[in-house]
Amino acid sequence: MESLKINSNINLYYIPMTKLKTTTIGVYIHRNLCKEEVSKNALLPYVLKRGCKLCPDSEAVAKYLENLYGASFGASVIKMGDDQIIYLGFESISDKYAPEGEKLSEDITKLMMSVTFEPVSFTDEVVGQEKKNAVDRIMAEINDKRQYAMLRCGQEMCKGESFALSVLGTKEGVEDITVQSLKAHYENIITSSAIDIYVCGDADINALADEIKQYTDKIAFKEAKIPQSEIFAGKGEVKRVTDHMDVVQGKLSMGFRTGIKADSADFVPLMVMNSVYGGGAHSKLFNNVREKLSLCYYASSNIVKNKGIMFVNAGIEFENFQKAYDEILVQLDAVKNGEISELEFTSSIRALENDLESYKDNQRMMQIYCLGQKITGTNYSIDELKEKISRVTIDDVKRVAKNVELDTVYFLAGKEEA
Repeated sequence: MESLKINSNINLYYIPMTKLKTTTIGVYIHRNLCKEEVSKNALLPYVLKRGCKLCPDSEAVAKYLENLYGASFGASVIKMGDDQIIYLGFESISDKYAPEGEKLSEDITKLMMSVTFEPVSFTDEVVGQEKKNAVDRIMAEINDKRQYAMLRCGQEMCKGESFALSVLGTKEGVEDITVQSLKAHYENIITSSAIDIYVCGDADINALADEIKQYTDKIAFKEAKIPQSEIFAGKGEVKRVTDHMDVVQGKLSMGFRTGIKADSADFVPLMVMNSVYGGGAHSKLFNNVREKLSLCYYASSNIVKNKGIMFVNAGIEFENFQKAYDEILVQLDAVKNGEISELEFTSSIRALENDLESYKDNQRMMQIYCLGQKITGTNYSIDELKEKISRVTIDDVKRVAKNVELDTVYFLAGKEEA
């Protein structure tokens, strides 16, 4: 990966992925996750997408992309620990496949820079429409009960902390936004945020850097850094929360403290530990809690590396709550005691290595991987991380598992269970 510093705030990264026929560009604008601006940040990328100086409305954007042989443009908001990231993503076929030798990467970069720095979409009509869409996304988050249970577990676990906030903001927060307040927020953050631009594919990175500098040279930036996440410490006692909704299947989400930072030497063993415990169809949770004992419809674990948190999620019959809860902890104790078969261990290592290898065929996932490495300060290449994973032993897994402590138990039960 090649890196070029554009100015005090903007860094450009080039990841050659020449075997693919596309080039993707991602703009990542970093903001501290906080109540005061979370809803504005969640709305902003969708408003920016609606029009800029180069393409003043959605129709003009669509026509511009069509003229670039069906290039695409997406927007969203991402949460990495306490870092809320405004994302704008662009994709086109690589220059060498352009039928008439066009510099498509430079053309898509022009659109990217105009969208980012020359928006014209702060109108009553556009902001009103996107506010409605933002509320719909928030309500959809509630409708996905599996994700909702994990969100609620995180909210209760980290109550009072930034991480408890939904990356989508709140319905009330979105509804309070005006055209004027959103525009003022944009004008403030666009010059006072760390901005990372990742280019994946086959492109002339120096030409793109020159293009970006032309757009930004006359803008006065205030130097900014990427927000840093604090590892969740907890208070020791286990918090238990039950909500009741009109659901036919219970959703259990259990939050654990790991105490391990992403840049710690113990983090790679923790990755393997999570894989052994609940990281896939090879794991203890899947094969014992789900398959052997039939206590749940799904059971898995995942790590939030920037916060030192592990979640276990399971879909269960209401009456199986205690049995499933107990067995989830039994399987964790088995990992802590080193009761891991050679098949479980090798399958877990292989699953992690295969997942990492798959990033080499997915430019957007490669961007997210590299961004995550930068945020945590580890900066491991795919092959470096695979090599570190291959050196982990069962004793390493046993050791780090002993740091994992239950913090919060959240259960989404049916109304009739109240």
